Amino acid sequence: MAAHLHILGICGTFMGGVAAIAKAAGYRVTGCDANVYPPMSEQLAALGIELIQGFGAEQISLKPDVWVIGNVVTRGNPLMEAILDRGERYVSGPQWLADEVLLGRHVLAVAGTHGKTTTSTMLAWVLERAGKQPGFLIGGVPVDFPVSARLTQSKYFVIEADEYDTAFFDKRSKFVHYRARTAVLNNLEFDHADIFDDLAAIERQFHHFVRTVPKSGLIVANGNDPALERVLKVGAWTPIEYFGTPQGWQAGEPDEQGGFEVAWQGRALGRVSWTQFGAHNRLNALAALAAARHAGVEPAEGIAALSSFSGVRRRMQVRGEAGGVTVYDDFAHHPTAIRTTLEGLRRRVGRGRIFAVLEPRSNTMKRGVLKDELPDSLKDADRTFVYTSGLGWDAAAVFGKMGERARCIDDLARLVDAIKAEARAGDHVLVMSNGGFGGIHEKLLDRLSARV
Repeated sequence: MAAHLHILGICGTFMGGVAAIAKAAGYRVTGCDANVYPPMSEQLAALGIELIQGFGAEQISLKPDVWVIGNVVTRGNPLMEAILDRGERYVSGPQWLADEVLLGRHVLAVAGTHGKTTTSTMLAWVLERAGKQPGFLIGGVPVDFPVSARLTQSKYFVIEADEYDTAFFDKRSKFVHYRARTAVLNNLEFDHADIFDDLAAIERQFHHFVRTVPKSGLIVANGNDPALERVLKVGAWTPIEYFGTPQGWQAGEPDEQGGFEVAWQGRALGRVSWTQFGAHNRLNALAALAAARHAGVEPAEGIAALSSFSGVRRRMQVRGEAGGVTVYDDFAHHPTAIRTTLEGLRRRVGRGRIFAVLEPRSNTMKRGVLKDELPDSLKDADRTFVYTSGLGWDAAAVFGKMGERARCIDDLARLVDAIKAEARAGDHVLVMSNGGFGGIHEKLLDRLSARV
């Protein structure tokens, strides 16, 4: 009989991916979460994974072979308390994945404050097009793959390497568990204020990650990031290839469609012809090409694959057009990501009006840790609408320095009405949030479609 896993916190993106991979590996998988709802509930149900609403202690009667614990679970959780009282076997999601799936594979792990999901997806796509058939676990929904996590017979496995903590009983970052052979360090800034006290604390975790990469591996690092420079100066025992610098991997200036030349140490390698835009995506592409080459994919083959790359949902995804107004969805929730996303859109639309619609939803944003950086990050927007419900800081004071260019509104219906009242044909509305934002995209498109 197949071993039985019961996963606590199964509806999170990462733990849901673990569940899908465990099922593919032949385990019997069940799980529970406080909020069991689509789309993850539907994806898991389609895999034949039984879901239980809540963390009731009665689930102890399921008697699985091992309890797999997500980092949403804390002490005081009724089921977790029952597991501890009975001395049951439990393990974190990252540790289970490392021991049961990643061990013995060539793991390509993508870390960084920004761009993890996009770069992981690019890398998986390049390996796929090269015939490597990689397994992967990505914290988003790729357009080019039907799933965000899969297990294959390939020795290659691409994983989005998150610096968030592992579990209530293991405060190391998740990525320390993955035993990467190819490690991508995209960038490093302060984030996750609910977990880390300061940037130095995150740098320490990144150095722990660097310590796990073997001498026969490769570190692919952003050559223009001072925090990463500090991390690597503490010590690195692995060859390093830099991107974003003339001495390493470099991207040329983009054409009007977003295409660009790729060079390595000053030698031209080819041209990526795609419709992605923004300097951040060009850097993501360079990182993916460098990592893929370490897995045996020649740059020319990688460049051709990226030229057919379709992107990731919720990364500058066009959600629709109504009344001549285009509505985009983007995951940006950190000032740097907001700035680079808007710069890319500005380059694409030229003099067209951009409305930035921001929900400061992450724990860091709700705490107001980076609030003073937000107005400047929104400088490429003609108008900014900030959804202020649930914030623990004075948004009106922060955004007041933007004058009439910014409005702070704490009611979703009024927010939609305000955008609809000002938008006109030819405008671009960029919605930025790391959550569902109350379905604002559909609400806005409906309102724009209904106006006379």
